[in-house]
Amino acid sequence: MTAEIADRATDGYRARFGAEPDGVWFAPGRVNLIGEHTDYSGGYVLPFALGAGVAVAAGRGPEEAITVWSGQQAGDPDGVTAGLGALTPERITGWAAYPLGVAWSLRAAGHRLDGTRVAIEADLPMGAGLSSSAALECATALALCDVHDLRVPRSELVALASRAENEFVGAPTGIMDQSAALLCRAGHALLLDCRSGAVEEVPLDPAAAGLALVLIDTGTRHALTDGRYARRRWSCEEAARLLGVASLRDLVDRPDDVRLLADPELRRRAGHVVTENRRVLESADLLRHGALADVGPLLTQTHESLRDDFDVSWPQADVAVDAARSAGAAGARMMGGGFGGSVLVLTSVGLVPGVTDAIAAAYARRRWTAPGITRAVPSDGARRLR
Repeated sequence: MTAEIADRATDGYRARFGAEPDGVWFAPGRVNLIGEHTDYSGGYVLPFALGAGVAVAAGRGPEEAITVWSGQQAGDPDGVTAGLGALTPERITGWAAYPLGVAWSLRAAGHRLDGTRVAIEADLPMGAGLSSSAALECATALALCDVHDLRVPRSELVALASRAENEFVGAPTGIMDQSAALLCRAGHALLLDCRSGAVEEVPLDPAAAGLALVLIDTGTRHALTDGRYARRRWSCEEAARLLGVASLRDLVDRPDDVRLLADPELRRRAGHVVTENRRVLESADLLRHGALADVGPLLTQTHESLRDDFDVSWPQADVAVDAARSAGAAGARMMGGGFGGSVLVLTSVGLVPGVTDAIAAAYARRRWTAPGITRAVPSDGARRLR
């Protein structure tokens, strides 16, 4: 699949710019096994990289400007061009803000960029909770660094790409997505401490355990810039302030402190984050001991918490989770920031057809569009393809 989108990105570059690119770079989407809405509170997450993602063909341009073109953006057939010196937050909106925001972030950190041309292709659905935005940012970051001979450690690229999304795009996300895209390795999940940046590779090989991780694209799309995500983040910060801690991460070993919050909504929001951090740590320990099947009930607990306490689930996700569990899945949960996207199901390999058929039938009974169904295989992170 990476070869196919690399070819498409190269062909797009040739067609748009009439030249050969200097190279092609790729960054994957990610699945967060568990740990939702914990990253911006300095907590723990456990993502892994997918095989699908975003490919960027790039090369130097003749002018002090950067042009980005995407095969997925029919509304911008010529792409978007911006002067390097004119890159400022809120001046550029839409899809182009993600790659151009990376250029801005690199320049803001003191790295020199010259004229650049970029062509983008992807085999990752946007808005499905698989972090297509971070994949685009990270593929662009690698491309810009190589094209302009910048030596930037990946740990620094994580922070720079995250800054682009936070300050240039205006999406108040944490560092999980960029960390997964840049740091993950095949056959592993990445236990990430979002406060310190410390990482640990944890074995994750579903096939070896006779299990499968299945992605259900519910078909409902979300946008992290519509205010609802930001409201949840504010709630967590306000709860931490009222409880006198730097972040809700500090309550991992003191979960009962959440009861001190007088506001019932803040109490529910904080309760989710504190219990979710504990579920991440428990899941990582189970993986270290080869007990992936036992992670299933924790996934379901996460879904119930996101649905009931954090209020970010949506009807298609709830139906998919219920149908999967009724068909014998070990566990299932909504993924991502919420309000749309995908569901992750953990089940035995033998039950995959029955589980997916049950979900499809549940959608058909409600006359919903059939969900997209794919296997999620822990894969390698961002890299140069050519």
